[in-house]
Amino acid sequence: MRDSSPARTLVLAVLAMGFVGGQGPCLEARAAAPTAIEVARQLNEAFVSIAEAATPSVVVVQVAQKPRAEEDGEHPFMDQMPDEWRRRFEEYRDRRRRDRSEGGPRFDGEGSGIIYGNDGHILTNAHVVEGAERIRVRLHDGREFEAEVRGSDTDSDIAILRLRGKAAGLRPAKFANSDKVRVGEFAIAIGAPYELEYSVTFGHISAKGRAGLSTGMMDEDFIQTDANINPGNSGGPLLNLGGEVVGVNSMIRGVGTGICFAIPSNLAREVAEQLVAHGKFRRSWLGVQIQGVREDERLRAAHPEVRDGVFVSGVTPDGPADRAGLRPEDIILSVEGRPVGTVAQLRRQITRKAAGSKVALSIQREGKARSLAVTLDALPDPEERLAAARGRRPARKPDEDSATAMGLTVQSATPALSEMFKLGKAEGVVVTAIDEAGPLAEYGLRPGDLIVGVDKTEVRTPGQLGEALREARSRERFTLRYLRVGEKLSAVVLNPGREANP
Repeated sequence: MRDSSPARTLVLAVLAMGFVGGQGPCLEARAAAPTAIEVARQLNEAFVSIAEAATPSVVVVQVAQKPRAEEDGEHPFMDQMPDEWRRRFEEYRDRRRRDRSEGGPRFDGEGSGIIYGNDGHILTNAHVVEGAERIRVRLHDGREFEAEVRGSDTDSDIAILRLRGKAAGLRPAKFANSDKVRVGEFAIAIGAPYELEYSVTFGHISAKGRAGLSTGMMDEDFIQTDANINPGNSGGPLLNLGGEVVGVNSMIRGVGTGICFAIPSNLAREVAEQLVAHGKFRRSWLGVQIQGVREDERLRAAHPEVRDGVFVSGVTPDGPADRAGLRPEDIILSVEGRPVGTVAQLRRQITRKAAGSKVALSIQREGKARSLAVTLDALPDPEERLAAARGRRPARKPDEDSATAMGLTVQSATPALSEMFKLGKAEGVVVTAIDEAGPLAEYGLRPGDLIVGVDKTEVRTPGQLGEALREARSRERFTLRYLRVGEKLSAVVLNPGREANP
């Protein structure tokens, strides 16, 4: 197999210097060879010393998952199973129950972690410990400890564990400033891929600022690396040549592709500090639904004068943006003078600020530049956001809240929206955003659809749509009629949270 290691490349590069602009290339090459080999040996020793110094700060995280619902209760499709399948399922369920009662939880999940402090805190990925019934942490010296989750933040995929009992002699990892990481630098990963604990791989920093890779994360600002990372590396460190953590390994694209992603160390530390102190990480929010202009072909065509910006497709009633006067169809150009070209950039600049902070937004409205001052609120917990969406706290337009509760953000059709989505002169209510966790997400609606009726009821305004949906929620099913680029479509919606007393 062809040797393409950095050490060999470095040797050949230094040897080649002997052939440049000199007499007697063979003699010069022979003279340069010892120097090149020595440099390669020094590089080799650098990797060895990094692994020796950093490995004691890495841990193995073993997880016993909580029993799934079908293991303890009736399977939702039990009555529809053939007799033989039902018998096998019941045997499997009984065996799992017996194993848990006799032998305790099965530690069938494994990841990696980083010693975050000498007080027993371990930093890892949130997805490593999600749904854990028990967690066990093994140190490099072989000691094992039970651990509990101190705090977990799925929007950044960072979690902090706390070891139970006294763990003397811990070696906390050193963290670097990830903002100073440069593309092309060497990168070293340590972890437990495929249960092969304390594996060391190396490569380079391939890119920075990667986003749009995960639907479940709010803070996407990944460092991309070709250091080999596999299942089990999650939560382990990505190191620089100084042995400092520049990232927390989190995601891969395919297996063995060399396309791997790490959470920047600055974000990991920012989240970890709050998880240690408070058990949760609080973000701020504007209260808007947004789309990147450069990321959407229709928006680029509708706003050719805007090179970079974020289009506001909806505004949460009584939220920070609403109170400041931000409107749907505004385009946010910058925050505190810093341009925003993508949804991820705007989120990073807003969510990381403290609640109560006042920020200056530069926007474009109907072709004219404006400035707005927005006082940020703390981002509500998902449960609080759901409660608000379902109208459990006062809202200005109760009928429109019925649409919100079903996961739709809508507004009346305007000439600009009609032109953008090629709706012609049809009247109705434009869908500007859809909650992926909402009741209507599975029925194929998407931003730009024009809702014209619910069953036989015609709708022309958000209030009419909200009233029609509120009435429809008392029925077992209803038909949603809508247009998409002039084509008439419909969706039969089956009982999305039927309300007996709407």
